[in-house]
Parts: sequence; C-alpha cells; structure tokens
Amino acid sequence: MRALYSGVPTIPYLRFCHHSPPTILSLESPFVIHLPPKQYPSRSSNSPLLQRHRQRPTIAASMASAPSTTEPETEIKPFSVLFVCLGNICRSPAAEGVFIDLVKKRGLDSKFKIDSAGTINYHEGNEADPRMRAAAKRRGIMITSISRQIQPSDFIDFDLILAMDKTNKDDILGALERWKFRETLPADAHKKVRLMCSYCKKHDETEVPDPYYGGPQGFEKVLDLLEDACESLLESISAENT
Repeated sequence: MRALYSGVPTIPYLRFCHHSPPTILSLESPFVIHLPPKQYPSRSSNSPLLQRHRQRPTIAASMASAPSTTEPETEIKPFSVLFVCLGNICRSPAAEGVFIDLVKKRGLDSKFKIDSAGTINYHEGNEADPRMRAAAKRRGIMITSISRQIQPSDFIDFDLILAMDKTNKDDILGALERWKFRETLPADAHKKVRLMCSYCKKHDETEVPDPYYGGPQGFEKVLDLLEDACESLLESISAENT
C-alpha cells in the first residue's frame, strides 16, 4: 500500500541527524502522450460534427456486449493517511505497519491508502530499523516500508498527515510555508497536520519518543503508543466518513 513518489528537492532548512547532511533530489515534470484519433468511414446521412461525436469512446457501467445507458458508478477515493517522523526508519514506519495491520484485520484494506515519510532524507531508500521491525514482528506486525522524505505532493495526495512529535510537526509546517511559494498546494493544507498522540486514549503522552538511541524498551513503548493511537484514529476516521 505504499504510495509512489518522485524525487523532490531536499529541504535544507529542516533539522537532520544521523551524521550526514541531506542530498539534493531532482523534480521531474509529468508528460502527456497524445495519440492520433482513429479514422472512421464517413456517412453521408450524418454531419461531420455528429460523426466526430460518435467516434468518442463510451464508458459502460458493465462488461455486457450490448450498449448500456447506465451511468458509470462513482469510484470512492480511499482515505489516505501519511505518518511522519524524523528519518522514517523507526516511529513512522512502525505507525504505518500498525495501522495497516489494524485495517486489514477489519477488512478495510480497499478503503485506505497508508504510507510514511521522514522530514530528512538521510535514510532514503533504506528499510526500517531492524530493532523496530523485530519488536513489531513479536506482536505479529510486519513493517515493510522503505524510507523516503516528505514532499510537496503529499499535501495533495493525503487527507491526514500525522507527526510523531512536536518538532516533526513544526518542521512539516515550516516546509509547507516555503513550498507554497513555488507549488500549488491547498490553502488549508496545514489543517491536515496533527500529532499522533492526539488520538491516544489509554496514554497521557503528547509525543511518540524517538527510540533510535535507546534500548529495547524504547521500541516497545513506541508500539504501545501507536497501537493506542491507531485504534482511536480508525474509529475517528470511520465516524467522520460514514
């Protein structure tokens, strides 16, 4: 369920750690391929305008061979959630894994788009921290995400962006303000950014602590908080979108 993304400029003003500065990524522009129109034999009984109109493809609601006058069903867009921490190797991939596991158990796979990212690109392309993956696996949760950096299009593609701590949230919002000068982003994009622990019901913590430099208990604590928050998060999304 991981979202595709293209490389984007690194955010030099965001905080970074883990001993190495971020790198510059390139931004590629999308392209459109125009195919030549099909040639149909003309009919003298029809005007050229009507003939061109009949050449346009018809979208049918079913796969029956006979023409259908039924309007195609409107496709419901999955609710999209992006989890964000600093390097995208501990907390946010764990949050992604926990939420995916919860959604699958309730048979809601098709109704959600779930991904994670970091505010820096130091671990770009790497798997999650093996200690985090091991701790999650003991709980029956698989973490398969590959680290990437948050990008401007995330504010368009995702309905909700959850930061693991206040610093992550400030960095996300700071990047958003700078991106607005060169990107076409929703005016209310900042409203999508919330703290992960704001959904916790069983714990009083306001932030998910970074376990990177700690011991095994730090990873267990992260999972405890994420399981609590994800349960409430799913209930909240389901209630708001019923």
